[in-house]
Amino acid sequence: MKKLKKVFLKTIAVLAILYFILLIPDFKVDTNIITAAGKSPFAWNRDAFWKQREQEFIHSRQMPPAYTDSVTAQLKIAAEALYQRYNAGNHSYADSLLPVIENNFFTLADLVAARPQNTAWLLEYYNKVRRSIKQSSQYWNMNDTAVKNAMYKLLYGMGAATEEVLLQTDSIHFTPAMMVTDEPSSTPSTSIFGITVHSGDLLVSRGGAEVSALVSRGNDYPGNFSHVALIYIDEKTNIPYLIEAHIEKGVAISSVEQYIKDKKLRFMVMRLRHDLPAMQKDALLPQKVAKDMFNLAQRQHIPYDFKMNFYDTTSMFCSEVGSYGYRRHGIQLWQNISTISSKGVINWLSDFGVEHFVTQMPSDLEYDPQLSIVAEWRDPETLYKDHIDNAAMDALLEKANSGATIDYNTWMLPIARTIKAWCWIKNRFGGVGMIPEGMSATKALKNQRFVAMHQQVKNEVEKRAKAFQQQNGYRPPYWQLVQFANEAAKDL
Repeated sequence: MKKLKKVFLKTIAVLAILYFILLIPDFKVDTNIITAAGKSPFAWNRDAFWKQREQEFIHSRQMPPAYTDSVTAQLKIAAEALYQRYNAGNHSYADSLLPVIENNFFTLADLVAARPQNTAWLLEYYNKVRRSIKQSSQYWNMNDTAVKNAMYKLLYGMGAATEEVLLQTDSIHFTPAMMVTDEPSSTPSTSIFGITVHSGDLLVSRGGAEVSALVSRGNDYPGNFSHVALIYIDEKTNIPYLIEAHIEKGVAISSVEQYIKDKKLRFMVMRLRHDLPAMQKDALLPQKVAKDMFNLAQRQHIPYDFKMNFYDTTSMFCSEVGSYGYRRHGIQLWQNISTISSKGVINWLSDFGVEHFVTQMPSDLEYDPQLSIVAEWRDPETLYKDHIDNAAMDALLEKANSGATIDYNTWMLPIARTIKAWCWIKNRFGGVGMIPEGMSATKALKNQRFVAMHQQVKNEVEKRAKAFQQQNGYRPPYWQLVQFANEAAKDL
């Protein structure tokens, strides 16, 4: 009995020692030495303008319908004339027509949100303008910050105004798929969510996870996308596949059914322009790119790259799959490399393993002049959720830039490390563990805390937004959602 007691006490002592050893914190990267090439985040600095837009919308709802329709008709004529002038030639990013087009569009959006029968016209006009701007941008220096600012302000700003219209009219009944550019392609095709896609196309998307919101909003140019997939269609069987890098399992091949099943709030189809010199030499270049990456993903396991280093191809993050594939065939995507320069954002992303803040962010692919925007798809039932997610994340990143940190339950670290050890064993035998390959136990605990923070702010925003709509009779616009989120984040 005494011997058994001794064994028991020794076991307890060993476990206690192991527990305290496993409490030793990870080595922390000094983020003070990290910079993003002297860049700075884009800032709208237009709070008064957004409030004015809301007041114009309220005013339009109160005016007699005939008067609102008359003003809208006049502004539509002016808008079409401005577009014709701009589309007649190739213009500089600083062309004086662009701010006029933008301001006229915002005014029209206020009116159309109040009188939705012109929504289809507004969407088509928006698509015409962005096609023309994308066409002009092939002559612009995308490494110039002023150029990138102008592109972002126009394309993202007009897109945001369009979505405000969709949400104010009826978010449940608008058509999810919106065709933008009929870019020719000679590669095999298939249909996803009612959109014809071709082999070699890039699908930028946004999922519903909290980390998706962080990736899309943590950029110097906050966007709506957090993931990139490369589509490959077998030329013999015509079976489509998606090649994408997942946090949980690295580079993987998915069927269209699996891609659709993985919840998407939105996605955009992008295609290499057919008039590029490389495409004129070989119209099947995108097919060769896609097939190469498909074969590579079949041949070897490529783990997920949490560091986001697109120069190191031994592991890959989502943008790198398409980037690496096209680079091997002479096409350098992301002509303007993405930057993350906000100190708080750098601190938080480094908590999840990111070490490279001059990189390739999914949302920035929209501004690459080598690519045409073929189509865009938004889930009508979750577009508003997407806006609330973004607002909550914007508020959290403001907290990060004010010095807030992501804490974790220190006493859970030994347990998390034990789970991580089991996950490591599963990974060695081709399985997928609870904690992703390449993510430490500490980072997993921080992610758990991060998710809870985002959920808490989001729940409060949803509650305040519902009360706002009941009181005012319309959904709060994005700037108002951000205000709600900032107020909710104060309690964290």
